[in-house]
Amino acid sequence: MPSFSRPDRVFSVAALCFVDDEREAVREIVRVTRRRFAIGWLNRDSLLYRQKGVKGGIGSYRGARWRRPEELPGLFDGLPVGTLELRSCVALPKGDVWARMMEKILAEHWLRGSLLVVSGDRV
Repeated sequence: MPSFSRPDRVFSVAALCFVDDEREAVREIVRVTRRRFAIGWLNRDSLLYRQKGVKGGIGSYRGARWRRPEELPGLFDGLPVGTLELRSCVALPKGDVWARMMEKILAEHWLRGSLLVVSGDRV
């Protein structure tokens, strides 16, 4: 029987937007990581939502669940996690040089980027 060792870090990008039981998925991510995790969700308060998420979504966004920043901390209630950090990225979906420069400034203070990322430590 193969042995499984837990990873030091777990990173998930928008996968939970398509999972029926997000709370259980978050619990499993926290359970298997030994140290740190980062989980990304599609942001309902973003320009991307207005472009591709409304009315059930289009293309690869069809059926995705979009979250608002204030909804995410509750998914970690009661779990063995340290201080959670919430940031956003990809605020300007075009991705040109100007947009990438602005990302660095906006990530911590303006939670309107296409992706919301919650990171923390397992305790």
